[in-house]
Amino acid sequence: MQAQRGAEYRTMATMRIDLNADLGESFGRWRLGDDAALMSVITSANVACGFHAGDPATLVRTCEDAVAHGVVIGAQVGYRDLAGFGRRFIDVSPDDLYADVLYQLGALDGIARACGGRVAFLKPHGALYNAIVHHEVQAAAVVKAVAAYDDSLPVLGLPGSVFLALAGEAGLRTVREGFADRAHTQDGTLVPRDQPGAVLHEPAAIAERVVRMVTTGQLTAVDGTELTMEVDSICVHGDSPDAVAVARSVRRALTDAGVDLTSFVR
Repeated sequence: MQAQRGAEYRTMATMRIDLNADLGESFGRWRLGDDAALMSVITSANVACGFHAGDPATLVRTCEDAVAHGVVIGAQVGYRDLAGFGRRFIDVSPDDLYADVLYQLGALDGIARACGGRVAFLKPHGALYNAIVHHEVQAAAVVKAVAAYDDSLPVLGLPGSVFLALAGEAGLRTVREGFADRAHTQDGTLVPRDQPGAVLHEPAAIAERVVRMVTTGQLTAVDGTELTMEVDSICVHGDSPDAVAVARSVRRALTDAGVDLTSFVR
């Protein structure tokens, strides 16, 4: 999958980008990430829905914080895999995946509305995100669930993925996502986490990389290949130990480059 240049090329005069992070992933006494600190930096929050991470109290607290900070809430849906943090591929049937996504959307939207907000977009998590780059059957099941629940919801995905292609065909708004702290292969996919160099950690280097991606649409793959990667949103993984430092560095660098940080939700 080669990342392709999109039709909506940004000009320097109108350049803007969304900055998102994966939040709400703590569970019970297990605390993961500094959600409170990230909430003051990002513009959109991908909130876990209880399948790969997140207990009800955590999701309530996360949605309350998002509303208080004016951060847009998105449902981060995943496989039913708490033990594996949703990072293991599961060969689930399309009917079950459809139902699982509907369940997660409904649960988080109910919590968000009780907190004064709403679910305004959907992003798949972990292994599901990576699977539906190419897995047409599972991608179609996710698209079907979103369209059935609320066909006005935008969906985040990897540029050039089957998921975004099918979502577009179904009439859903698609949002192309780039990653601040993840390396890419020569075909534009994410380097698997079990391979060297998959996760990036140096805030200054990451920020420079993101500014180049956002302002020029160019990204260097792990093998040195130059990719075209037009994106509408940048993700910082909230479970990374240096997530807050990375997010702050990225936001500062983008602002210094004249890029407006704003959610893609209209």
